[in-house]
Amino acid sequence: MVKRAAFPFLVKIEKSLIPGSPLINYVLLTTELLYRFQTYYFLGIDARPYTFSYSELRTATDDFSPSNKLGEGGFGPVYKGTLIDGRVIAVKQLSVASQQGNIQFVTEIATISSVQHRNLVKLYGCCTEGGKRLLVYEYLENGSLDHALFEQRSLNLDWSTRFDICMGIARGIAYLHEESRLRIVHRDVKASNILLDSDFIPKISDFGLAKLYDDKKTHLSTRVAGTYGYLAPEYAMRGHLTEKVDVFSFGVVALELVSGRPNADSSLEEEKLYLLEWAWHLHENERDIQLVDSKLSEYSEEEVKRVIGVGLLCSQASPMLRPSMSRVVAMLSGDAEVSTITSRPGYLSDWKFDDKTSFMSDIETEGIDTRPYNFTESTSMFDDSQPSPVLATVPMLQDSSIRE
Repeated sequence: MVKRAAFPFLVKIEKSLIPGSPLINYVLLTTELLYRFQTYYFLGIDARPYTFSYSELRTATDDFSPSNKLGEGGFGPVYKGTLIDGRVIAVKQLSVASQQGNIQFVTEIATISSVQHRNLVKLYGCCTEGGKRLLVYEYLENGSLDHALFEQRSLNLDWSTRFDICMGIARGIAYLHEESRLRIVHRDVKASNILLDSDFIPKISDFGLAKLYDDKKTHLSTRVAGTYGYLAPEYAMRGHLTEKVDVFSFGVVALELVSGRPNADSSLEEEKLYLLEWAWHLHENERDIQLVDSKLSEYSEEEVKRVIGVGLLCSQASPMLRPSMSRVVAMLSGDAEVSTITSRPGYLSDWKFDDKTSFMSDIETEGIDTRPYNFTESTSMFDDSQPSPVLATVPMLQDSSIRE
């Protein structure tokens, strides 16, 4: 594991950037990139991505043709392209050269370039020519998981595919937490950040909020960043960050996979409005199986109950009660028993879901990106319809991506 003292990853370059000075900021950004990659190099990690010229990417995307536009996310537009060597790519373009955008750009490059796993999206390279900010990824044919599950024209994923997706996501997060040379907390695990390839193998994407920390530290205290609906309570309320924050988010995604519905849905009756509440209600009344998506005509009841049990365990109020992701993988695969769940988390009854001040008063709200539920913009890499939905807590049915 990497000692944080030897890995000053979170250099605050935003203090150095000068508004209205793109050339100076370009030099500062390039210097920071070199610094971070050099740090990785001394740790024995080759984190230096390939650098594309802007002309290469213009050619690949047919001059960023509207016909090649895959969607518009919080980062900026995303275009499909084809390189000269035949590789199909997704080009993610930073539309606003903000200080925070620059930091997330650098963080994403440095983090994703240092890890390799079949369940993590592959970064081919980047472009910083002339102050431009572009990331070049592998193109994933089946788009994001939220599209596959929640849209009217969804892909109608069968149970076997959903279970495999759940396993793949769990393995990817377990790698970040326990198997990578770097200890990484993703901080924004959600359905729209899970991309699916042609074989529906899930790939975790969007590492702009990722954090590294020393395994000898119990937690980090940090400003809140992420997406409402997937935020662990201790993190949302106090900025208390451990890998168990990702475990909580995974639990929400696991329940979404079973139910085929977002974690908050205003079209449903009140008792079903919030997925976590509804799942706990069914569990307490021994009716777990009623959570299953009505579109699933066939499924393994044993596997379904296993995934629901794991999802409820992962969404426990106390991080100490949540399993590690390696334990999650073992429970999902049947190599370990799913631990007994005693009672519903207190936050489901303690928080006033219709009063956003009860949730927001204790967290810093700077940088909150608030969008209506049915807004056409999303943070997903391949996205041009409604965003990954939100929780339960606040503001009512708004997708809010909080960026540190």
